[in-house]
Formats: sequence, structure tokens, C-alpha cells
Amino acid sequence: MIIRKGEQKDIPRVFELVMELAIFERASQEVTNSIAQMERDGFGERPLFGFFVAEDETGIQGLSLYYYRYSTWKGKRLYLEDIIVTEKKRGKGLGKALFDATMKQALDDNCTGMMWQVLDWNEPAIAFYKSYGSRLDNEWVNCHLEAAQIRQLLNKN
Repeated sequence: MIIRKGEQKDIPRVFELVMELAIFERASQEVTNSIAQMERDGFGERPLFGFFVAEDETGIQGLSLYYYRYSTWKGKRLYLEDIIVTEKKRGKGLGKALFDATMKQALDDNCTGMMWQVLDWNEPAIAFYKSYGSRLDNEWVNCHLEAAQIRQLLNKN
């Protein structure tokens, strides 16, 4: 198994893993992204995300997708959007290797730290992150507005 930076040619397999995660999280109907959108967003003039893949002789078995955000309190932070390991390869160290590569990326890019979210029912992921000494914060509430809602709200005014 090798861990390497993701390339544009990897996006179709990456999208398959995204869909696998969405199914695992019981939210496949929420996915509105596409291969074409990920190619534009990740490999256009101003890439919005980066990623690592875990690859063996049969192909890509996992990924870690990240981007950068800015905290007024902390400065530049790496945001880990997802670590996904295909079900048949879980428990073999791929998640750890991907997470370690992502942590190294945060340091290489002079980030003050990294952050991510985990579903409160995903006990294996919570245990994994706790094994690193991660602080899990139950204080903050996630907030979202979809583009259609934003348009509707702005058109009211």
C-alpha cells in the first residue's frame, strides 16, 4: 500500500468512495456533487481542495480530502473533510496512514493545526481520533444553508 498525493485521474474513484461514505452515513440522497465538479474544484485555476489516496495493486482503497480555512483566533487551519477507506480494507492501517499524511501536510503548509467533524454515532471513528489525543468538542452546533435557500432568502429582500 502506498500513500500519495491525489491526481485528477483519481477523481472518478474518489467519487465512488465519496458515495460509499454517503451510503454508510445513510445520506446518499444528500450528495449533489459530481465527478466533473470535483475535477473543476480540485484542478482548476484555483484548486479548492487537496487529497491523498491509499493505493494497492488493485487500485485506490482510501482517501483523505482536505482544504484550508482561516480562524480569527488561530489563523490558517487545515480542515479534514473526509477520510474514507473502502469497507473491505478497514482495520488494516490505511486510515492511520492517510491521517498521518494529512497531519504532515498541515505542518508542511504552516497551519496552526487541523480540524474535522465526526458523526456522534460513528464509534470506531471517534475511538480512532481519541487514540491521537484529539479534543472532541460537543459545544458547537453545525449550521448550513443550501444555495437554493440562500437565493430564496436574498430574493425576499
